[in-house]
Amino acid sequence: MESRKTPSHFESAPGAGLNELVTPRVRRPRGLVSEIVDSLVASIREGRLLPGEKLPTEAEIMARFDVSRTVVREALSKLQASSLVETRHGIGTFVLQPHDAGNFKITAEDFATVDDVISVLELRISLETEAAGLAAARRTPENLLALETALRAFQDSINMDSDAVPPDFQFHMEIARSTGNRHFADLMAYLGTMIIPRTRVNTTQNAPEGRLNYLQRVNGEHESIYNAILNQDTEAARAAMRTHLSNSRERLRRGKNAHTTQPLQNPGAAAQSSAHDTPTLSHNHS
Repeated sequence: MESRKTPSHFESAPGAGLNELVTPRVRRPRGLVSEIVDSLVASIREGRLLPGEKLPTEAEIMARFDVSRTVVREALSKLQASSLVETRHGIGTFVLQPHDAGNFKITAEDFATVDDVISVLELRISLETEAAGLAAARRTPENLLALETALRAFQDSINMDSDAVPPDFQFHMEIARSTGNRHFADLMAYLGTMIIPRTRVNTTQNAPEGRLNYLQRVNGEHESIYNAILNQDTEAARAAMRTHLSNSRERLRRGKNAHTTQPLQNPGAAAQSSAHDTPTLSHNHS
């Protein structure tokens, strides 16, 4: 089975064509509007489409996703209803500035310390444990294919000496999609890859068992979740997800209690810590 790339995101490179801005997706018979919305929301949330930037034209989106103009317009309408974009007649559709106004948000600043990362993991344990149970009850053959692809991409990333962050996030994103409840997927798209602890903490580099064994263990936990979803065992899926995220939390707690952590704003100091200091916060995502 061939690997599938991480969910389609628009990149901010100026002058790039649409085919370069959006990575290929596995074609699905349903949810075409949601796929376009998910792609654009993820790009906006993760900063690949910035406030004030113009979205590709309707015709470009139609061609890239092989959908009708009606589907594209419905997707754009959903984005407008969420106050993410605005359409200026005769000009195009543009990304809006986010509205703070007391709305819930989690930003990069909320991952400044190891304690912050642990706090977000605790939130994820509550949300993703239930998402895994719903996914086991509702998953479709297309969902299973997407999960299998994410698992294979994770293993490929390990073999290529990567931190495997994109396929890690993809796996959790596909579980959210498998719930059949768009709010789970919307929340995951909003949070983006920064929810993966090793984008903020050097867990991979400092794992006592070494990088390869650490990532293999993480993917093994993913496989346990997948098998429960495959077998439509809701309780096993919940238990496997809780175990997976709790293991991550406990690894961070043990490292934090054993060693002095460095703040994200001081990467130079973090770089000077010894290879046995775990975990240290870092800007490096690879």
